[in-house]
Amino acid sequence: MTTELPNQNFPSRAFVTGSSTVPLPLDLLQGKKRILLNAFDMNGVGHISLGQWQNPEDKSSQKNKLPYWIELAKLLEKGKFNALFLADNFGSHDTFKGSHAPAIQTGTQWPIYDPFTIISAMAAVTETLAFGVTACTTFEPPFSLAKRFSTLDHLTNGRMAWNIVTSWSDNAARAFGLPQLPEHDTRYAIADEYLDLAYKLWESSWANDAVVKDTSTHTYTTPSKVRKIIHHGQHFRSESTHQVDPSPQRTPVLFQAGMSPAGSAFAAKHAECIFVGGPSPAVVAGNIQRTRALAASKGRDPYDLKFFTQFTPVLGATDEEAREKLERYKQYALGDGGLALFGGTSGIDVSKFPQDEEFPTDPDHPLMKDLTPAQRNRLLTRPKGYDKWTPRILAEYQSIGGSGVFVVGSGATVADEMERWVTEADVDGFNIGHIVVPGAWEDVIKYLTPELERRGWLGNGDYAVKGGTARENLYGTPNEAHLRPSHPGYQYKWQGDGN
Repeated sequence: MTTELPNQNFPSRAFVTGSSTVPLPLDLLQGKKRILLNAFDMNGVGHISLGQWQNPEDKSSQKNKLPYWIELAKLLEKGKFNALFLADNFGSHDTFKGSHAPAIQTGTQWPIYDPFTIISAMAAVTETLAFGVTACTTFEPPFSLAKRFSTLDHLTNGRMAWNIVTSWSDNAARAFGLPQLPEHDTRYAIADEYLDLAYKLWESSWANDAVVKDTSTHTYTTPSKVRKIIHHGQHFRSESTHQVDPSPQRTPVLFQAGMSPAGSAFAAKHAECIFVGGPSPAVVAGNIQRTRALAASKGRDPYDLKFFTQFTPVLGATDEEAREKLERYKQYALGDGGLALFGGTSGIDVSKFPQDEEFPTDPDHPLMKDLTPAQRNRLLTRPKGYDKWTPRILAEYQSIGGSGVFVVGSGATVADEMERWVTEADVDGFNIGHIVVPGAWEDVIKYLTPELERRGWLGNGDYAVKGGTARENLYGTPNEAHLRPSHPGYQYKWQGDGN
């Protein structure tokens, strides 16, 4: 039985049949669909490859200096990357060995700096590259975050995107004075109201023509064209005008990750870009199809949602050269860093398990009985190609490239795998991870981009809208910088303003 999208007012591509996927034909997509590439980084040491700060090829220890970010931005724009996507985290990873010492010693997402502060410097040396910044709805008031995004949207000429997170860490909650995180679905309810208030500030506080700069009447802004937002909700109260005049996009491009029922519902309502992961294209295809269908049921065009998956390539001129490069990188990997990161994100202290024994599969085993079903599943889910799964092997796996799709080979080999994810899972783009920085993206530009361009995946070899906003380049639509009409934030527009 084939699953169809339910809203016939929008285009539908049914490709999920039972539990398998029917690939979308290459000749239909090549030259018509543009693969979007984001560089996946973090303003800190040890993002997803732990210990590489020891590698002479790696520059992650220089992230507290502007030259790293300035040169990276110029590199990514030269390579026609869609965006630089900046992850973020609060607190420290303190589950492994019951301490934050392993994470701090190995440089596992530590030290970590504020991602917002580096955007202006990068915007000054680029004209099209977009900037996606992670910010959490659980810890910061909507008013201050809306002001910061509007300011940066002005300074970048409309190239801002927000990765909306609700946090997953009680450690982070304690850093902000909370005893623990709110319950999972409650966090999404908070985030939903957070977005409603942000839309009011971004979309309805100022008319497009409020700023007149009329010296004859000594009027900078027409008072009647600016309104105070009064929001008294369950989780937030705010009474103020938005302090920033309308920026090029008003609302930044909205990214979100999370495939739980609450996360999927939130994404289907609010997100324009969704990060989705899974062990195979077939699994991811089902999640994408369900989320598109849910978006359609909410009145949105399901293909206004763009899906990205994490993808870490190790590239060389040949497959053999790429494999040799990976072996060289492995010399610097720190297993304790990998397990510290795994413990921080999963809540599992792997130090309690014998290092060279297979993880027990019995849920009543003494080492498993205190774990939740989700934790047990995460611990026992081994990547493809691993016939043995022990803490030591997990440590190696987690310390190189994170837990996303990992491919080693030439540009052609890596492009083949990307095509598989595009055709079988219907992904729109990739968050390109790294082992060494910025060398990982230099290799993408040297080995992978020419192959993707040759196959017709990168348009005419330039940005879809050169010098355009993040939203114009996301959709390839000039002069459409604002939220699309089927997006819920659109309803908050100042009456009479065009899009």
